[in-house]
Amino acid sequence: MSPFKGKTGFKRILNAGGYSLDGLRAAFTGEAAFRQLVLLNVVLIPLAFFLEVSRVERALLIAVCLLALIVELINSAIEAAIDRISLDLHPLSKNAKDMGSAAQLVVLTLIAVVWAVILL
Repeated sequence: MSPFKGKTGFKRILNAGGYSLDGLRAAFTGEAAFRQLVLLNVVLIPLAFFLEVSRVERALLIAVCLLALIVELINSAIEAAIDRISLDLHPLSKNAKDMGSAAQLVVLTLIAVVWAVILL
């Protein structure tokens, strides 16, 4: 059992919120890719509200943009964990980092496909 799992109730919720904000702050300050995706979201999400599309289509346009942020956070967490274990080059470390990067490529492709299908 982890010694960090002792909090319950409202205190746990406050702590979890603080940890989440710390994670967002760390990603924004330390990860250029995350900042680039935030910029993409700052452009595309407001644009989704100006397009004449259905509410479901608008939700999809926004959801795929937010999904890219989620995947980048997970990818950055994987990279940080791998680097924490060792900075030595290892095939398994490379595979883990490359798979995280591939997940981000899939999501960026998804953004392009969803936006194209809805707008064209």
